[in-house]
Amino acid sequence: MVIPEESFMQEALKLAREAAAEGEVPVGAVVVKDGEIVGRGRNRREKEKNALCHAEVEAIDQACRTLHGWRLWQCELYVTLEPCPMCAGAIINARIPVVVFGAYDPKAGSCGSVVDLFSLRYNHKPETVGGFLQEACAAELQQFFRRLRAKRKKSEEKSEPLS
Repeated sequence: MVIPEESFMQEALKLAREAAAEGEVPVGAVVVKDGEIVGRGRNRREKEKNALCHAEVEAIDQACRTLHGWRLWQCELYVTLEPCPMCAGAIINARIPVVVFGAYDPKAGSCGSVVDLFSLRYNHKPETVGGFLQEACAAELQQFFRRLRAKRKKSEEKSEPLS
């Protein structure tokens, strides 16, 4: 059983806040090897206009470049939101043995919320620690979507015709 390190999730939260400041859904991720961050990522889908620009994929890509290899079998991934199916697949393919996530995702979570891809008969089954610093991670998402809804409502009110 892995004992998660709070400082790594705090770094992922920092990246999530950077994403939110750019109008992205606030998700941040870090890949850690031997107590050192070797990959960082945050959502960039809106900015890059690319469905693949998830925080986990970006962090895994950077870790592979840093470590000069695609097998991240000695690493841990910390992410503020439960990975989606695409990211869970990238985690399996990168052979990451431990995934620590903050908030559960009842709409697309693939580490237990909607489906648990890590429990299927793949050749690699990461250990998962869910709900780590859940309140802080969920709060970032809730604040972001609250601001987004308020902004949309204000925009709709301005565009209503006068009678």
